[in-house]
Amino acid sequence: MRSERKNARPIRVVAAAVTFAAVLLITVFSAFYAEHRACDAASFSGEVVMEVSSGRVLHAVGERERKYPASTTKILTALVVLESLPLGLTVRIPAQAAGVEGSSVYLKAGEEFTVEELLYALMLRSGNDAAVALALAAGGSIPRFASMMNERAKACGAEDSNFVNPHGLHDDGHYTTALDLARITAEAYKNADFRRIVSTRSTVIGEGESRRYLANKNKLLGTFEGANGVKTGYTKKSGRCLVGGAMRKGMQLVGVVLDRYDMWAAMKDIFTRAFDAYEMRDVLSLPHFSGEGECAEVRFDERGEPVPARVPVLRSGEKIGVRFV
Repeated sequence: MRSERKNARPIRVVAAAVTFAAVLLITVFSAFYAEHRACDAASFSGEVVMEVSSGRVLHAVGERERKYPASTTKILTALVVLESLPLGLTVRIPAQAAGVEGSSVYLKAGEEFTVEELLYALMLRSGNDAAVALALAAGGSIPRFASMMNERAKACGAEDSNFVNPHGLHDDGHYTTALDLARITAEAYKNADFRRIVSTRSTVIGEGESRRYLANKNKLLGTFEGANGVKTGYTKKSGRCLVGGAMRKGMQLVGVVLDRYDMWAAMKDIFTRAFDAYEMRDVLSLPHFSGEGECAEVRFDERGEPVPARVPVLRSGEKIGVRFV
């Protein structure tokens, strides 16, 4: 009996050690798996933060990967419409626009709204029906309007995008990249009417039985300091997409996160990091570009003023020069 008891104690110690090792291994593996799962999830997203006036990219991950933009497409739709039609023009809703699938403001054939009202429906409530009505008013047909979209996108510097509809409902041939979408949005932000519309929290459009109350779906407005736009998007193929806009201390940023389930938190994080890291500096206070470090390309307008007049520079210090073109 005594010999049995002596042998039992080491067995219990060994068993405990084995159990501890197994638990430790599982814990380490779980942490490793969680970390890599998070990395894998992030690798599927495209992210960009850009300063609007200079076009300088302050943050980018997967920025050139082709993605489906879903309703963030409507940023380009709005830009093309704003440059093609007067805001006060009355549009009679065609039958083709009534009953479009997906997000809608439930337009009825024969109703009448101004271009401006339909732009509010497009950008605040993501109305696919409003997108079709505007596209037909501006282009006469969806294919013609898509051609207008692609032409304008290329003029914005979008190098790897193709648009086939004005709303972003899925089509394998309808794609963009985070960088292209940032460039398109930065161009749209130069339009004062665009900025006003996408920063509106709520509004009312129409009269009588056509009267509709519209509340903006963009949760950044009112929850993030300086937020002033711009558009959400979602389809099963695109995942959750968000293009945001925010201004602090004279620095206007646009941000893009594509195929990101935590798009709101991700956007706030990349915006916060950019605002904390950069500040705007007058271009004439920067040295001439020496061939090393970052370069800001500046031209002079007809009044002799530099364009852009200011550029974002790292607060911690950065070798950045100016080249006049």
